[in-house]
Amino acid sequence: MKKWFVAIAGNIGVGKSSLTGMLSERLGWEPFYEAVSDNPYLADFYRDMSRWSFHSQVFFLSRRLRHHYLLLQRPNSVVQDRTVYEDAEVFACNLYRQGLMSERDYRSYWELYEVMSVLLPPPDLVVYLRASVPTLMARIAQRGRPFERDIAPEYLEQLNQLYEEWIARFNLCPVLAIPSDRLDFVANSRHMGLIVEKVLEKLQGREEVTFW
Repeated sequence: MKKWFVAIAGNIGVGKSSLTGMLSERLGWEPFYEAVSDNPYLADFYRDMSRWSFHSQVFFLSRRLRHHYLLLQRPNSVVQDRTVYEDAEVFACNLYRQGLMSERDYRSYWELYEVMSVLLPPPDLVVYLRASVPTLMARIAQRGRPFERDIAPEYLEQLNQLYEEWIARFNLCPVLAIPSDRLDFVANSRHMGLIVEKVLEKLQGREEVTFW
C-alpha cells in the first residue's frame, strides 16, 4: 500500500490543526501537530524581536527539519500541521521585511534553509488553506487563545501576501489550494468530504482537481 506524506499550510487561524486532525481521522493516517512551546528563545524574542529573531527562527527551522525527516521514516501515511517551508518563506521573510532581522542574519538563515530544503525530500502534497483576513480574524476570535488576542489585521494581511508569493513559486511537490472562505470543513461535513476527495485525486495525479 502506498505511503503518503501530506503537509497542511496556511496563515494563523486558517484551520491547519483542525484539518490535520479531521483528514487523519477520515483516512486513517497519522497526524503530527505544530508545537512551539519548547522554543527556548521565544520569551526573549517577544521581549526584543530585533535581537532574538535570528536565534528563534533558527531553532524553529532546525526543529521543523528534524520533524520533517522523522515523518519521512514513519511506516504509515502522515499529515503534518504546518510545513518547514513556511518558517523561512513566510515568517522569517516577514521579520526581515519589517526590519526585525538584519540583512546579514537573514542571508545566513536563508542559505541554511536553501541547502536543507534541497536535500530534504518534499511531501507528496501540500494542502494550502487560503482565507481572507476577516475570515482569519473571526476564527482566531472563535478559538479564543489569549496569546492571539492582540494579533492585528495588518499583520495577518502581511502574512497573507507572503503566503501567496510563496505558493505561487513553490514547485517542490503538487499543491492543492483550498478556498477556506467558502469551505467550512469544520462545520460542514459535505465540505470536508469534498476536501478528502480532492486530496486523494491530487495524490493520484489527477490534475483536473477544482472546487466549485
